[in-house]
Amino acid sequence: MGGEPRFVFGPVPSRRLGQSLGVDPLPAKTCNWNCVYCQLGRTTRMKLGQERAEYFPKEEILQEVREVLAKHQPGEIDWVTFVGSGEPTLYSELGWLIRQVKACSELPVAVITNGSLLYLPEVRAELMAADAVLPSLDAGEAELYRRINRALPELSFKRLLDGMTAFRESFPGALWVEVMLVRGLNDGEEALNRLADALRTVRPDQVHINLPTRPPAESWVKPPDPDGVERAVRILGKTAQVVRPAAGKFDLGNGQDLEQAVLHILTRHPMKESQLRDALSDYGAEDVLEKLLESGRVQVVERYGERFWTVSKGRYGKPVNGH
Repeated sequence: MGGEPRFVFGPVPSRRLGQSLGVDPLPAKTCNWNCVYCQLGRTTRMKLGQERAEYFPKEEILQEVREVLAKHQPGEIDWVTFVGSGEPTLYSELGWLIRQVKACSELPVAVITNGSLLYLPEVRAELMAADAVLPSLDAGEAELYRRINRALPELSFKRLLDGMTAFRESFPGALWVEVMLVRGLNDGEEALNRLADALRTVRPDQVHINLPTRPPAESWVKPPDPDGVERAVRILGKTAQVVRPAAGKFDLGNGQDLEQAVLHILTRHPMKESQLRDALSDYGAEDVLEKLLESGRVQVVERYGERFWTVSKGRYGKPVNGH
């Protein structure tokens, strides 16, 4: 096939999955939610479950996965992770891809999903072959779900919870539910108690409490204070754990086209400037960032007093009154 990969990126350090080889079967940013905290910015292509499609040829994606896996030594990759530029279950051949990757590699396969389409029996069936599925549950009731996840109207909170619960009943792998804590939204006593009730219905193997450490779509989104984090751990139960930012290097490939390699990762994974410069220093190519910025292909988004690099297509809310 040749050239830089189009659908596969990394491996990148993951907060839960070690060195994760990402597989992205979607055009950016194709989703059915428009979460206030999304690191990829606001959703530009809102799609319904009925609009699931084979956005790119499945054989091309699989061939690329095989080629990238063949270039890495045992131990360099811990997981193969389907994590789209949006919601990966909108890719209609996701089940086929999972099974084919399992057939050609002994690495475990994870799917990071918002869980919104688990109410569809065909989606639940497709995910059965995965080793771990990580759906999102950020609220325990409908109104807060709407405020945080800003889902399409057809995707009710009841559908989300019922789908996740039905999936739990039959899924043999690890179900790790992700909760993104946002200060002032879902870190209070009442919101967390309602969320705990919902999680007891789902019965996940683990609850991963995430904090918004990458650039959120909306500038007002902030991580909870230490009391909020402690409160969440206490209320959400024994299976809950706080997932801290990952340490590790970002793989920029063979260094032949560093600008393209950086763009490829930033499309799915905005990075702190310090992380990016550290990765580029291995190639003696720190000037790549300035070239990308001059070309207009990337942008810098400031959040929490940090500079994050992402692609220029990402749509982020601007700070209001300097906040």
